[in-house]
Amino acid sequence: MIHRIPSCLVLLTIVAFGWSTQPSAPEPLSAPLRELPWGQLNFLHTTDTHGWHAGHLQEPSFTGDWGDYISLAQRLHEKADNEGRDLLLIDTGDRIEGNGLYDASDPKGKYTRDIFKEQEIDVICTGNHELYHKSSSDNEFLSTVPNFHGNYLASNLDILDPRSGERVPLAPRFKKFTTKNQGIRVLAFGFLFDFTVNANNTIVETVEKTVQQRWFLEAIHDREVDLFLVAGHVLLDSPEYHSIFKAIRAVQWDTPIQFFGGHTHIRDYFKYDNKAYGLESGRYMETIGFMSITGLSTGGQSRARSLHAESNSLKFSRRYIDNNLYSFHHHTALNSTTFPTDHGRNVSAMIASARKDLKLDHQFGCAPQDLWTNRAPFPHKNSIFSWLQVQVLPNIVSEPSRKGIPRLVIVNTGGIRFDIFKGPFTIDTTYTVSPFTSGFRYIKDVPFQTAKRLKRILNQEVPQLVEIPHELAAHLPVSSKTQAAAFEGPVENFDHYDGFAHQMPLSPSSDDDIPLVPGYTTHDAAGSDGDDTIHSPIKFYTVPNVIESRVAFPTSEDENSKEPETVDLVYIDFIERYLLLALKFVGTDYDMGDTEAYMEGKELTGLISEWVEGNWKGDC
Repeated sequence: MIHRIPSCLVLLTIVAFGWSTQPSAPEPLSAPLRELPWGQLNFLHTTDTHGWHAGHLQEPSFTGDWGDYISLAQRLHEKADNEGRDLLLIDTGDRIEGNGLYDASDPKGKYTRDIFKEQEIDVICTGNHELYHKSSSDNEFLSTVPNFHGNYLASNLDILDPRSGERVPLAPRFKKFTTKNQGIRVLAFGFLFDFTVNANNTIVETVEKTVQQRWFLEAIHDREVDLFLVAGHVLLDSPEYHSIFKAIRAVQWDTPIQFFGGHTHIRDYFKYDNKAYGLESGRYMETIGFMSITGLSTGGQSRARSLHAESNSLKFSRRYIDNNLYSFHHHTALNSTTFPTDHGRNVSAMIASARKDLKLDHQFGCAPQDLWTNRAPFPHKNSIFSWLQVQVLPNIVSEPSRKGIPRLVIVNTGGIRFDIFKGPFTIDTTYTVSPFTSGFRYIKDVPFQTAKRLKRILNQEVPQLVEIPHELAAHLPVSSKTQAAAFEGPVENFDHYDGFAHQMPLSPSSDDDIPLVPGYTTHDAAGSDGDDTIHSPIKFYTVPNVIESRVAFPTSEDENSKEPETVDLVYIDFIERYLLLALKFVGTDYDMGDTEAYMEGKELTGLISEWVEGNWKGDC
């Protein structure tokens, strides 16, 4: 049961905000838009929000906050009800880690759990980030699951109950319900991919084993079902989802199936067969996914008129909505006065209050330029990883007891989560760039000839038996198909890219008068018309799994310049298991017993902010 904000707060909130978006956010942008393809059953989908519930405060395309999304959902519910359609809300996990709103509080998530629960979500599941630490998975079990009682599903996830120690499902395995207007009978599941590095208080069953279990087989044999709905923190084109699809099709060969995915941070759409499709809706509150289905049976229909007759055959459609008020106003046919709901405004006020309490706008320094995770190649002067490799790591990675000893520092690019924009570098920026609690460890006196081979192995540049997971690398925020399409034609030059500063603010001009601005130009299984906002394309570049910085090495100016015989091999602790595997691959016998803490008590996140404070001084 969701506990709403008391109505007594409504007046204060309305006075405080003309727009519901956060006060420091830039105005929304005008842009040519595609309409939402409404159907008989419709969905709004979020995934991988990672704490970005205040929206993007430096990118006008994505300035909508969680309160705006609540208003959008309410207004689209009103439209659906008026037209006799159904609308369901889905969230597929990774709600935590990645933004100051979550990470800067003590305990983490102190504010975001109350903010997130204000949205009425019909099917919700976990992501892998909720499971890395015992504390966050316990919070899911004790807080988030009850907040969405009956709607939170955990088909292949158990937890050790922190109150009793007993192994129990994190949440119900599945649920069956009937939509209120069309009477569509839905059987829903909530899955996680085959995750293996979760904290030891949770147990993730492989999907392949789960679909063979008795409860699952009994559930999918139910003949009184009009639609199977599979929500999961799972790649759409993955062995896990193909296993579920095959298991359902083995007993229900023609019942429609709708998959919702996550984890890869991309906009994507996938076809399993003519009656089964999947949608993934991006990352970081940049995208609100919209999905519709027409032509479903309505076996649970009672008083409502079925819209089944609108189509002689089953039809699936999708749209990726840019998360800003310009899009929201257009899709609801409302404006800044009529669009916001009292509930949405109240949640926006909650977010603003939390940001103030956490001092997220406190400035450490002023970034002199934009630095990109994927919008510049590596190495490059505009790459955040080149900045980290050349300027930051050599200055922050130093253990006093090992001062002067050459060190080879390895950091995974996946630990850097987002870009730096020219302008204020704040507490919030620190967490959007590096939200994790990762510290450094090292192995002393490693032969340099051994240490220098590790980067190529971890980056899978040589034939090897060591399996390196894609989680080590920074996510490419578009699919390979979208990336390839962007490289085929003219695109915005990232050397002159200025964070949308040149874009036009909201205005009543016609679409024909609006110049295209850089943004997502998605190519998926249904074509290139999925984005609601028509953009000019941006090139996104693949980056390596890890980068390496050589510190305190002899310089070319030294008379006796030569490679050191041994180095301190310093690395971010998240990659330890893979680094030790790589060391074994090159023929050494290093193990955990050879590792030690390096700069004990220091984390990369705090070290970056210290560097900024010392090197990017001044007001913006």
